[in-house]
Amino acid sequence: MLTRKNSKNNDELSILGFGCMRFPTKNGSVDEKASIELIRKCIDKGINYFDTAYFYNGGKSESILGKALSDGRREMVKVATKLPPFMVSSLSGAKKILSTQLSRLMTDYIDYYLLHMLSDMSVFDKMKDMGVIGWLEELKEQGVIRNIGFSFHGSGIDFEQLITAYPWDFCQIQYNYLDVNNQAGRSGLMLAHSLGIPVIVMEPLRGGRLADRLPSEVIQEFHAYNRNTTPVEWALRWLWNHPEITVVLSGMSDEAQLEENSRIAGEMQADSLTDNELEVYERVMKIIHEKTKIPCTGCGYCMPCPFGVNIPGCFSVYNDKYLLKEKRNKIIYIRTLGGLSNQPAYASICKNCGKCEKHCPQGIEIREELKRIKKEMEGPLFNTGLKIARRFMKVFR
Repeated sequence: MLTRKNSKNNDELSILGFGCMRFPTKNGSVDEKASIELIRKCIDKGINYFDTAYFYNGGKSESILGKALSDGRREMVKVATKLPPFMVSSLSGAKKILSTQLSRLMTDYIDYYLLHMLSDMSVFDKMKDMGVIGWLEELKEQGVIRNIGFSFHGSGIDFEQLITAYPWDFCQIQYNYLDVNNQAGRSGLMLAHSLGIPVIVMEPLRGGRLADRLPSEVIQEFHAYNRNTTPVEWALRWLWNHPEITVVLSGMSDEAQLEENSRIAGEMQADSLTDNELEVYERVMKIIHEKTKIPCTGCGYCMPCPFGVNIPGCFSVYNDKYLLKEKRNKIIYIRTLGGLSNQPAYASICKNCGKCEKHCPQGIEIREELKRIKKEMEGPLFNTGLKIARRFMKVFR
């Protein structure tokens, strides 16, 4: 297993990290025994970065990871977990969540602690005003938390504001060859790197969709170059070719996936793709772009919307619904566009002013597209469902 050094603290981190959200299942539920065995096999393969969260698998994820490490393996790995700001309404609430996490993980410290799905500056400012950020800094001085970071799903503009607002120890972004111009994107990756902030990458396969839901033309392009290289390998190699990326997380759910991913992680050096291979990716990205319903490149020239609509974000989720046959499109729509923050950025917020269209280099009829997205992604019960979801998740007001 190859490693890369965390430039901030000199941790040697395996370039492949284990995302503890897609554990093995049995009869529709998490198979605890198989999950613990898989975690331990990951460690045997050299994986030393494990990413979980407070509400993954209904809280079982942290507990399973804690049990897997309880046989003396805790000191062999780095544990990352997350504080969900959208479930925090007071400093005492944050403290209660962390106490629960430490108990579940059977540990007295957390190596990498993230604000989960930090979406914009309003949420960050609320965490500061509550005293959460200052409290985390105190915990870091005490060694209870070793590194403070955040995970991100949102617009590039919001990421730029967040990454420069605080001296983060690390950050976690969604990134893959489909998301070069989406969410934090390549510009966000390069900005974080320029600031000396290590980047952890999540969703390298978009939840498996870059493995088994690609358009046939893309598969043909990959096979034309090398029939023996799987779409998974193409996706992971593209990421590890970036020297700016420290760890790529993979939610492996069986030993076959572990074997394939760890094999690639034992071979792939940064800047090692050939010019011919890079040309394959360019052709693949062109195919994907041509097959998208809305020809948005994510350039952001239409932003900021005076009313708060995340226009590129709306288009990206809508395109994925058709391009990748994304079944969870409405859930992703809510998550990506601020459903768990104080400032949602849905298509329905559009006031039809038309300012955005004056700046779009693709000539997209943005207002009409947003109306279509509102109709398909929101629907008549959207606001009611969102209120119920926010109440269930105890999102702060």
